[in-house]
Amino acid sequence: MVTAGVLIIGNEILSGRTQDANLQYIAKHLVARGITVAESQVVPDIEDVLVQRINYLRENYDYVLTTGGIGPTHDDITAHCVAKAFGVSLVIDEAIAERIRGRPAPEEVMQNRLLMARVPEGASLIENSTGGPQGFQIENVYVMAGIPFVLQNMLPNIEFKGGDVVRSKSIKVYLGESNIAAELAQIQEQHVTLDIGSYPFTGESRYGTVLVIRGTDPSEIDSAASKIKSMVVAQGETPEEIDST
Repeated sequence: MVTAGVLIIGNEILSGRTQDANLQYIAKHLVARGITVAESQVVPDIEDVLVQRINYLRENYDYVLTTGGIGPTHDDITAHCVAKAFGVSLVIDEAIAERIRGRPAPEEVMQNRLLMARVPEGASLIENSTGGPQGFQIENVYVMAGIPFVLQNMLPNIEFKGGDVVRSKSIKVYLGESNIAAELAQIQEQHVTLDIGSYPFTGESRYGTVLVIRGTDPSEIDSAASKIKSMVVAQGETPEEIDST
């Protein structure tokens, strides 16, 4: 399994002022390439926390993707923290600086913008298809913007080496989780290479559960789905397959 850790950086996320929209996009993008997001963390703009989290994730996962904190203000400290985590200097990348200088601005404003050209020494760039400042990569750490539109114009420009693509099948049943918990656990034990999750909902004035089967072997997914459907039918309900990827 090829794995990734995602670091979402910013006090505005933790305060509730801004709702994160990047994790879902990243996870869907990676899973389609055979990479599983194994862990995601939301962290504040605090240097010691960022450095520790970057080092933890890069030592435990194949890829680390960060979003946020590479702007021109005092609280945009991601580039500095990544450089510190790797024990290298923070330098001005001339390719980013040239792109920034391409948009005329008063000198004071330009100097602030050029702070976005700082990258850890030895980093390579992640193209930004909006034409704005690029992100950067150092070893297995990829640093991107927090603005969703900009991130979505950076992420597709990264070449990932993934593993087997994870498939999924979702089954909707009008049974509460407690009605199916024991038998569902038995099915999970019979298919240890699969991840079977249950997600309750309320609809049509009834309680129900969506059962999601994930794995890399389509035939095993189909086998588990068949057992789940039989279990539901045995309890007098009709299972509905609502999604398959």
